[in-house]
Amino acid sequence: MRIESSVTTVSWIPSEAVTGPLLRGTFDAGFTHYDDPLPDSIEDLEALRAASAFRFANRLAAWVEIENGRIVDAGYSGGGLMGSTTVRLAKVNATFQPVALPDICQEPELADTAVRFVQTTGGRTGLPAPRRVKHPPFMQFRAPTVWTTLGLTMRADGTSSFEVLGASKFPRHWVYDADGKISAKVGLADFKDWYRDAFGKYTPWGNRDSKALVTAVETALERQLSVTIMSGGKKPAIRNLKKGTFLVKQGDPGAELFLLLDGMLSVTIDGESVAEVGPGAILGEGAVLDGGFRAASLEAMTDIRVAVAPADQIDHGALVQLREQHRLPQR
Repeated sequence: MRIESSVTTVSWIPSEAVTGPLLRGTFDAGFTHYDDPLPDSIEDLEALRAASAFRFANRLAAWVEIENGRIVDAGYSGGGLMGSTTVRLAKVNATFQPVALPDICQEPELADTAVRFVQTTGGRTGLPAPRRVKHPPFMQFRAPTVWTTLGLTMRADGTSSFEVLGASKFPRHWVYDADGKISAKVGLADFKDWYRDAFGKYTPWGNRDSKALVTAVETALERQLSVTIMSGGKKPAIRNLKKGTFLVKQGDPGAELFLLLDGMLSVTIDGESVAEVGPGAILGEGAVLDGGFRAASLEAMTDIRVAVAPADQIDHGALVQLREQHRLPQR
């Protein structure tokens, strides 16, 4: 009997992931472009690529043959997909084709009842990017390298599970399961380090990977509300906090909402951690709905970027629904 499974990362550039006045200026002026948010589920990856909806994708697809409850054969059947980069030169759009690097498919780790696959895919955009870098030769002209490294374990009982083992620090990486539904995210995008470091031996093709910080997926309601916060009216204030800093403390007064743009936050109540959240999470609705005092402390587990928005930007009913989804004790 043959069984198939897969896991896919799709990588894109949201507006909030781009920092610094010079870089943001190139995007805001239309020289190059941000990407629209990816869908909650993907049915046709090639159609998304044709629409220039992402920068690259890593589809780790695999199969196993099972006889008498044992795995007797296994193999890969997926691979990487690079998206093109379109820039505006004067009044003319120019499309630069990317450079795909060879997929790295490790030999399947085969046992009687399970097999593990590991695959790295990625490459470089076709657009040159002259810049100073941290290591020899200290100047680089090719675009930095992007990648993700995925693990997929398939079992003789028909179940499977995935891991994100590594990823470039930019752009944003979303993870989709075998049914094409979004299942996880890489929580930290660091453009500055990526732009200065991701080339040559400092990539998986040079035997060095970057650990991926994987976070749970925010709710569909939070994804909907994040669009309202970022582009529904008045622009939110953006705050940058260092690891170990408190965004708010339990009992503090406050009436703003927070949209986590990058990094991870720990949610604690009475000194006990009750949740860890990543990009896309919306927080602070409890204080808005119940008297103006924070029900929990929010501490940065990594360096973070967060959008601060007035509560009246969001419909009251949506805030009530958000609180029910979070299910945290309210003051």
